[in-house]
Amino acid sequence: MTDVNIGICLFLFVGACFGFVTFSKRHLFSEGPHKSEDSDQTSLLKSRILWVMICTWLWPIMVITGINSAWILSKRKKQIQKNSQQI
Repeated sequence: MTDVNIGICLFLFVGACFGFVTFSKRHLFSEGPHKSEDSDQTSLLKSRILWVMICTWLWPIMVITGINSAWILSKRKKQIQKNSQQI
């Protein structure tokens, strides 16, 4: 039974760490590659706590969406560079 508890605690710890590390880049996981300028201005502490709580439980999904956003951004960057070289 303790192996299961260790696994669950490790899962939650990794998720909380992921949430703390990715807080400044959270727009890549939810809104896409662009930051929303007209978003509500809430307390930085409240926003960070909410983000960490979400990532604690959903970090595997967040990793997948982050990889997808990074892939889309790299494709756009390559396309922009290709178009600028053609002109």
